[in-house]
Amino acid sequence: MPTRLQPLSAEDAAAVLARIDVAVTTGAEPAADDERVAVKHFLAVLATRHPGKSVEVRVPPYAAVQCVPGVRHTRGTPPAVVETDAATWLALARGALDFAGALAAARVRASGERSDLSPYLPLLP
Repeated sequence: MPTRLQPLSAEDAAAVLARIDVAVTTGAEPAADDERVAVKHFLAVLATRHPGKSVEVRVPPYAAVQCVPGVRHTRGTPPAVVETDAATWLALARGALDFAGALAAARVRASGERSDLSPYLPLLP
């Protein structure tokens, strides 16, 4: 059985996000480990806050989660799929980018009935 993603503690999340912010503001790429950890953290937060199996959110190559209540599927691709890259996911989760803007800019691919994540983002308080 696969391990469920778990959100980081508030302190660990703040430290990872601070390192990512420093990298971005200096024009560097965030460390791959920090990016991976932050992506998994925010996917876990999404799945924890909005449990369900009707939408699969994919951020390759790091992880995917199923979330949002609704039609449950048991095999194959869920009825709704959202896929994006790590930088876009982190911007969406942190509120630096809105879902409609990401869709319009083709930074997110979304298909299916419940694939609009606007009601669930951003994930920061």
